[in-house]
This record gives sequence, structure tokens and C-alpha cells, in this order.
Amino acid sequence: MTTVAVLVESRGGEATQPTHEAITLARTLGTPVAVWLGAAPDPAQNARLGIHGATEVRVVPAAEDARQPARAAAALAAATADADIVLMISTFVNKEIATRLALLTGAGVVVDAAGVELVDGHVETLQTVFAATWNVRTRIAAEKAIVAIRPNTTLASPAEETGAATTVVVDAELPEVPEVIASVEPVPAPEGVPLAEAPVVVSGGRGTNGDYTLVRELADLLGGAVGASRDATDEGWISHEHMVGQTGTTVTPALYVACGISGAVHHRGGMQASGTIVAVNIDPDAPIFEIADFGVVGDLGDVLPQAIAHIEKHRAG
Repeated sequence: MTTVAVLVESRGGEATQPTHEAITLARTLGTPVAVWLGAAPDPAQNARLGIHGATEVRVVPAAEDARQPARAAAALAAATADADIVLMISTFVNKEIATRLALLTGAGVVVDAAGVELVDGHVETLQTVFAATWNVRTRIAAEKAIVAIRPNTTLASPAEETGAATTVVVDAELPEVPEVIASVEPVPAPEGVPLAEAPVVVSGGRGTNGDYTLVRELADLLGGAVGASRDATDEGWISHEHMVGQTGTTVTPALYVACGISGAVHHRGGMQASGTIVAVNIDPDAPIFEIADFGVVGDLGDVLPQAIAHIEKHRAG
């Protein structure tokens, strides 16, 4: 049976939702095992990973300080020596880890995949490229495959047979690197789900005129995250970590709501692969309407309050 290793992304000692998505995907490819870099997780985490199908949690304690991709790749190589497929969430750091792991193991690597499947005994991935204007299917010819998968591309679900995953400690020799981390100061995370992982994203652009009150209210109501266009972040209306675009965060939510965003190529490249796109813009010729599944021509100051009121009324029953 094919062994599929999944690198666990954790936040505050807990595996993230995209990790559970990746383990769910791994079940369709073979037998999932989770890889945890750092101190062993508590039994509750093992149970959650087991519920989604992980049969083992391979812990590499030496990797607790492996913030450098070279050290993380070496730790992952030791923990996945028997794995035919390695899955990880497609983040900036993990893309570099995936590349370094491929160099160490001679594996084939694909990042920013939107799907993975086995075809004729080979791993094939689905991707959207060139600002989401092309759909590409890639076959990995190497014996070992490494795939960085985008969040929100698989619906996390419990396995039919569940149980707490067995903990296996893996010894690994991490390489010396020319950099030394002098200090680590965590940046306070914004409230709610991170932008890249959110199933719903409500973004505001120049049409907000710097007032994100309605955008935030709609995002909170839908349980989503707040995004922004580059124009809005350049104006200083909202911080850079909210920027959606080719040089910002690439998102693939089930629902993307663009409010007062014209839809320049830079922005579209970061959100065009979303499941359903809703656009609100006062300009009927705005490029965003070319890719929107549902468009409303109007001022967001008029449209969003009505949308919020109708959603609240519907939920009230």
C-alpha cells in the first residue's frame, strides 16, 4: 500500500484545518501518516489526526528549532524515507522546504496544486497557472512525489475507521547552516481564520475609500477573512498581510466577494481560482465582472448593508 506522508502545520500547538484537508486527500492516495516537527503533540491532537485518517504521527523532536528550510527539509527526509508521496500545505516557507526535500531525495515536486490523484501508477496534479488563465495537469515521473497543496481544495472529513494515531519518534541529524536565529518574536495574529485558509474571503478595494466597516461586517457574518487590493494597502487603509494578489496572498476560498475592486491582473491572479466569485462595483465595465459568477453594479455602501440585512433575516428564520 502506498504510504502518504503529510507535513503537519500547527498553530498554538494544534494542527490547522488545511492539515486535516491534506490528510483527507492522502486517504484517496494511500495510507496517511502525519509528520510533526518539534515536541510531540498532546494526545488530543493525535486523536484529531487519527479521526481524519492518519495511522501514525511521526515526531522529529530535533526539528523544534528547524525554522530554516534546509533543516526542516532534512528532518522531513528522515521522517518520510519510506513514503512514496509527501503532501504539505502550499505556503511560502513550505515551497522552499519542498524544493530542498526534492533535492535531497531525488523526488519530483509540484507546488500550488489544486488536486492530486493517482493515474496509471503515477501521481498527477491539477494546477491553475499564469494568473489562473490556464488549467494544467502535471504527471510526476519520479518514484517519489512531493506536492504542496493549496488550502480549501479538499473538504476535510473523518475516515470511516478512526482511532488515535500511534506516535513514532524519529531521530534526525539536522545540517549546520550559515544562519543563526538570534531571536524569535511572534507577531500577534489577526482575529479569525488566516486569509490563506479562509473558506470565505470578503475583499475591499479603492471603492471602500478607506472605510472597511462594511467589508469586515460581512466577512464576520459569513465566518470569513478580510482581504484587500494592492491599491488599498498602498494607500495605507489596511495592513499588507490582507493583500490578495500575485505579490500578496493567493487565496482559493469557496466564496470570494470583491467589493469596490476593479479586477486588475495583479489582483485576479491571487483569487481567480476561487470557487464562486461575487463582485460589487459601481463601474459596469470593471474587469472583475469578466470572471465573476454573480455581479452587482452599485455602490458597496448601498449594496453591502442590504446583503447583510438579508443574510441576518434569513438566518433568523
